[in-house]
Amino acid sequence: MLMNLLLGIPMTVLCLVLQAVVVGLSLHHYLDYRQHQERHGRINTILVLSGVMLLMLLGNLMQMGLWALLFVVLGEFDSFARALYFSGVTFATLGYGDVVLSPKWQLLSALEAANGILMFGVSTAVFTTALGDVMKHYRQRLQ
Repeated sequence: MLMNLLLGIPMTVLCLVLQAVVVGLSLHHYLDYRQHQERHGRINTILVLSGVMLLMLLGNLMQMGLWALLFVVLGEFDSFARALYFSGVTFATLGYGDVVLSPKWQLLSALEAANGILMFGVSTAVFTTALGDVMKHYRQRLQ
């Protein structure tokens, strides 16, 4: 159990830092758009909101990849593709159960699931905030 924590906690911290970088990039992208919003039409609004969603999704996919790489390094999977499948199912907290880690490393899957649910929540919050801001400014322009 101790080895699970010694590997899983730093991996979770790495993922948190990665997500913070992605949130920062999304925020920078969005604020740049907002600064020049008067010149942008609906298509640009759709594109910038899509960009924010895409960046957040990319951040989550990169985290799944990091976890998958850890599982391959630990010898839990023979292929990265199989490890990535397991990681995606675990990160998204689906937990199909068709592929599982060996008992020695099972706690890592719980740590990844906790990481994933937190990161999907962050992604949702970032997009919801951007969408709410866009709606607020559209309302103000209509009045």
